[in-house]
Amino acid sequence: MNFKRFWIVFSFLLLSSKAVAGDNSPHQYNFFVGNFDFSDHKQSAILFGFQHQNENLERNTLIGNISPITGAFITENSATYFYTGFEWNLDMGGLTFTPSFAPGLYFEGDGKDLGHILEFKSEVQFSYELSEGSSLAFSYNHLSNASLGDKNPGANSYMFNFLKNF
Repeated sequence: MNFKRFWIVFSFLLLSSKAVAGDNSPHQYNFFVGNFDFSDHKQSAILFGFQHQNENLERNTLIGNISPITGAFITENSATYFYTGFEWNLDMGGLTFTPSFAPGLYFEGDGKDLGHILEFKSEVQFSYELSEGSSLAFSYNHLSNASLGDKNPGANSYMFNFLKNF
């Protein structure tokens, strides 16, 4: 999948989520840029991505505020990952700590072979609220196929995030 197709899919998801949700439904979009697989110097690549969270679907639980997420990223080598899962939002005063888990589909493109199309993303994020509805964040994630494939090299990535409620 090339960069142009990625942005077409992104635009479709953005517009369709706005149309389905209506005007009264708050949505949070997370736009991020970072370094895919920074720990493997031969495969390291710049990545761009987005994530959507519908705050109407969040639930307060004993372990924090849980909500579903859906997102995607693309690397400079045309590797793409489309995922859906959930995140916990734990308010720590001035910071919000957000661990998440999301299974998804990984397409290698000209990037790293992760061993299987099904990959699992585990992520931690720290965000700081800039203003009502806008935050800056730093996140770290790990992709792994849980040994479903013949190999499971995994990929470690870090990202700088801009989160905006619409």
